[in-house]
Amino acid sequence: MTAPAAAAPRANPILVAPILPTILRLSTPNLMAMVATAAVAIAETAYVGLLGTASLAGMALVFPVVMLQQMMSAGAMGGGVSSAVSRALGAGDIERARSLAFHTVLIALVGGIGMSVLFIGVGPALYALLGGRGAALAEALTYSNAVFVGALAIWLCNLLASVVRGMGNMVVPSAILLAVAGLQVVIGGGLGLGFGPIPRFGMAGVAAGQVIAYGLGALALLAWLRSGRGRFVLPLVGVTPRWDHASDILKVGTIAMISSLQSVLTVLILTRLVARFGDAALAGYGIGSRLEFLLIPVTFAVGVSLVPMVGMAIGAGNAARARRAAWTGGAMAFLVTGGVGVAGWLFPEVWARLFTSDPAVIAATAAYLTWAGPCFGFFGLGLCLYFAAQGAGRVIGPVLAGTARLVVIALGGWALVATDQQPWAMFALVGFAMVIYGAGSVLALWVTPWGRRPA
Repeated sequence: MTAPAAAAPRANPILVAPILPTILRLSTPNLMAMVATAAVAIAETAYVGLLGTASLAGMALVFPVVMLQQMMSAGAMGGGVSSAVSRALGAGDIERARSLAFHTVLIALVGGIGMSVLFIGVGPALYALLGGRGAALAEALTYSNAVFVGALAIWLCNLLASVVRGMGNMVVPSAILLAVAGLQVVIGGGLGLGFGPIPRFGMAGVAAGQVIAYGLGALALLAWLRSGRGRFVLPLVGVTPRWDHASDILKVGTIAMISSLQSVLTVLILTRLVARFGDAALAGYGIGSRLEFLLIPVTFAVGVSLVPMVGMAIGAGNAARARRAAWTGGAMAFLVTGGVGVAGWLFPEVWARLFTSDPAVIAATAAYLTWAGPCFGFFGLGLCLYFAAQGAGRVIGPVLAGTARLVVIALGGWALVATDQQPWAMFALVGFAMVIYGAGSVLALWVTPWGRRPA
């Protein structure tokens, strides 16, 4: 009797399935998780407001630093992790992928402990430099110290989620991060405001909610990675640390961290420059840019899905598919964010009146959306191509595009203030800088060779 033929191994759908449906399938869970994260920020602001004005002011001082930690761990270094793991899996090298996951845990340990030491040490001077005084500074330090004592939990959760994304699995990390968001609201609100027998811990309780939720998320991800349900089992012992494996993550993640720093610095510089035009201009800028920031979860969801798609294609030696995925995702981000920006340009007062009835603030919001709104698409395009470049391990070009945006804002804004221009000129500069960022990212993708890196 003739033995039955062995079944052919099933091809990885991320490597062979149609690109657009694959992006949509991978992006949907990410979008849900990102929307939940944005909702947490709104809820947290609401119950911190119940603690008083000083607490709100203190949180505002710490918020950029907390966001920087999230961007560095989830976006920058997390992208480096997903990129390295997906390229190894695309090349069929399971043992390398396992070793990369082990090195991810080591990087999380160093990153989390390093952030704790840094911001507990420099926090008082930093928040005072940002304008913190008296009760607001005290509340800022209470919140900051509690958050950064537990920085390791946040780094572990975000980087382990990136390992799972590198496998091409977006459902598991998104579901766990959804649970983390819900726990953060419940635990942070309960500890911050007090509930039943739980005393009111104030800002320390709010911060503890974030740390506890992310710690539980890290444990859940660790259990899943050890369960054998993924493409490989995360090893915790028996792996010899190797610099070439760690550097495969770090050479993408470390450079990408520059982009995170640039993003925060750009916001701080813009806020400082616009504030010189008065409270109405600053409030209008804040309301207008809020529409811009609401688009980031959409772009992030698409961009994160591109990391394993591009990475696996590069690992499999299919650079052409990797580029098609990058251009397709970039076009999606451009159309969605650009469409919302054009809607803001056409109907700016509709958006402004959701937040204020002050005629001066409405006029400033309308000016911002009129000049910057039509350029939102270029920002979404640039951000999405940045994630695609992470997947390819070629991130320098998009980072340089971000540098160009920062330089345009800093030098152009200084010139506008020095020559006593009107606020609309500053808002036009913001739009022009977005175009520079998007066009620079396109140019970087166009001229940078993509291909399999040597092992």
